[in-house]
Amino acid sequence: MAETFFQRLVKKEEKKLPIIPVKDMVLFAHVITPIFFERENSKIAVNTAMKSNHQVIILTQRDKNILDPEPKDLYEVGTLANIAQVRQLPEGFLVVVADGISTVRVKRINPGDHFLKGTFEELKETYNPSRQNDALFRSVIDQFKQVIQLGKTVALEGLVSLFDLSDPIRTTNVITFALDITTKDKQKLLEMTDIASRLELLSTYLAKEIAVLQTSQRIQHRTSEEIGKMQREVYLREQLRSIEKELGISEENGGLAEVKKKIEDARMPDYAFKTALAEYDRLKKMPAFSPEVSWIRTYLDWLTDLPWSNKSSDRIDLKQAEAILNEDHYGLEKVKQMVLEYLAVIKLVGKIRGPILLFVGPPGTGKTSIGQSIARAMNRKFTRMSLGGIRDEAEIKGFRRTYVGAQPGRIIQGIKSAGTKNPVFMLDEIDKVGVDFRGDPSAALLEALDPAQNNNFQDHYIEIPFDLSDTMFITTANILDTIPPPLRDRMEMIPFSGYTVKEKLEIAKRYLIPKLENTHGFKKNDIAFPDSVIKKIINAYTKEAGVRNLEREIASIFRKVARKIAENSKKPPFELNEKNLEKHLGAPRFHTDIKERKDETGVTPALAWSETGGVVLFVEAQPVEGKGHLILTGKLGDVMKESAEAALTYARAHAKEYGYEPSFYEKADIHIHVPEGAIPKDGPSAGIAIATAIISALSKRAVKKEVGMTGEITLRGRVLPIGGVKEKVLAGETMGLKTIILPKENMRDIDEVPEEVKQKLNFIFVDEMREVLKEALR
Repeated sequence: MAETFFQRLVKKEEKKLPIIPVKDMVLFAHVITPIFFERENSKIAVNTAMKSNHQVIILTQRDKNILDPEPKDLYEVGTLANIAQVRQLPEGFLVVVADGISTVRVKRINPGDHFLKGTFEELKETYNPSRQNDALFRSVIDQFKQVIQLGKTVALEGLVSLFDLSDPIRTTNVITFALDITTKDKQKLLEMTDIASRLELLSTYLAKEIAVLQTSQRIQHRTSEEIGKMQREVYLREQLRSIEKELGISEENGGLAEVKKKIEDARMPDYAFKTALAEYDRLKKMPAFSPEVSWIRTYLDWLTDLPWSNKSSDRIDLKQAEAILNEDHYGLEKVKQMVLEYLAVIKLVGKIRGPILLFVGPPGTGKTSIGQSIARAMNRKFTRMSLGGIRDEAEIKGFRRTYVGAQPGRIIQGIKSAGTKNPVFMLDEIDKVGVDFRGDPSAALLEALDPAQNNNFQDHYIEIPFDLSDTMFITTANILDTIPPPLRDRMEMIPFSGYTVKEKLEIAKRYLIPKLENTHGFKKNDIAFPDSVIKKIINAYTKEAGVRNLEREIASIFRKVARKIAENSKKPPFELNEKNLEKHLGAPRFHTDIKERKDETGVTPALAWSETGGVVLFVEAQPVEGKGHLILTGKLGDVMKESAEAALTYARAHAKEYGYEPSFYEKADIHIHVPEGAIPKDGPSAGIAIATAIISALSKRAVKKEVGMTGEITLRGRVLPIGGVKEKVLAGETMGLKTIILPKENMRDIDEVPEEVKQKLNFIFVDEMREVLKEALR
């Protein structure tokens, strides 16, 4: 139906005003109040209104946490307001004095370029004078006066309007605005245009407020009485102390004599002794029940318990140290040699100077236990602190004494627990230190680990310097990338590689099985573990560089056998074999034999490395109908994605050379997938494997299943060096690969690979991609 002339005229004259959303407040008509705005769109809306008729619509947000509200996030009913005054504050806020004119309902909201605009209709607030309504109105005023008498503060305009009985609408609005209730409840009152109905609900809210304020007053009165009693007790105790002094009664009853003796026996340096005596003098003057007494005594306990002068005498015998390292650890020959060289320097210099040791390697490879062996070899105490997940600088340097429950940081706590000032202090998982708004813990570690300044280490709680220069710090990490460069620069890295199957076998026989026999209540040889069984556990039930999971699996066998003995169903000795192993550990979880696979087109064994050690990944490439897009799946990182793009470009550039159509990308997409899609993968070392998979899939030439490879590829087909060679080679040998293709520049890294592994593998060192394809493709 067509609009009439009158309808078009009304529609044309609909007033459209800026809409300003507000949080946590509801404006009412006849109320004048300042409003603070921080959002840029609100500031623009205010400035636009000031250039026009000064009028805006104030709407309250349904959810105060929404930063940029849309029309659906605002209540429909709000207040038409006049902007009486605008002032810009230095902090970027805009303060507006708003004068509520009338209650309105927004009919339509139109999003503008910078702020919301809308049309509206006024909602007339009505009050029908009657004996009942007038009595209700006076009752609400009396209730509100009672709220003020009970301590509620109200703006001056509100107080004046309380006595204006001639204008119930204005007075009701002012009381509603001043009342301390939720925004939702205020909005509910705003939408009630019948003032009598609003007064009934308002009376209920006021009654609740009065009850709360009366309860609060009673509590305050009781608290004042308790404080009065405490002050009287302080006075009496001071009198008692004066009487005890006159009678010559000693300080022993309060334990002060014991505190003083601890200070004198602590053998502190002069500056620490003076600080302790000053705190002791404060303690003597304090009332016994003052909260500061416990704070001062705790502080003095920390000062006196620290080993200011207590040192263990070093015993550095290199032959004995080597014997201890060999006794406690199998393998790790390079690590042991580097540790012995470090100890030799300490013996010659007579003091620990130089960089801090940083043990880097996969979990379970013996980093922490090597630290314990170093402490035993040097006749020092050993203390350990885990840094994993620490995000607060105060965890390292302590909390200042002004905080309730303050205590020293982890370093001072570790020194105290060691009992000497020269322990071997291991900082575990330094690569997992986080940063947030509470500070940077790695920056706090710099002071402790830097030999040039750690003789003056200052904990926030202790507040006086403590000498850490005699402490031997050793740090551990799984990866280097996340350690901040300034911290890494102060440390000397000692890499820990993964164990070979042979090394894991020896570790299990020499250390793990005897240890687990003892902890599970078995005698020697109660359970026989043949070498073949241990190897199967290593290959089929664990997938790690270290031996932690191996220890768990063997412990699981001990527990199951222990249950059989406890149930009197069997008696030792027990002999394990490959057949009954599955009864104890279930079906094998990992298949590590490449023989089970076959030569395939588009599937390449790639050698990779992660913080848990080496691994063999099978890179898959599959052309599908499309328009030349590269599809990447398997949770690949940015660097690996770029390697895939470089590999595809190389494949396109050399299409004729390898026997496929150069224009293949015009009608085909290439999908690259690396299985185990839930595990993140990144790095450039899979470049040649991706290129091999793509060229294999396009040329339909199968990849030899027993050939594994690692190396970065360039657009020109050059093969660049990579890291983690030893771990990757060990993973390839475990998987059953026969040939390993490596960049020629990594030839020197083969020296780190154990001799028994090198004898099983054929190494091919390449400079360019053509050599890779010559060896890898059928």
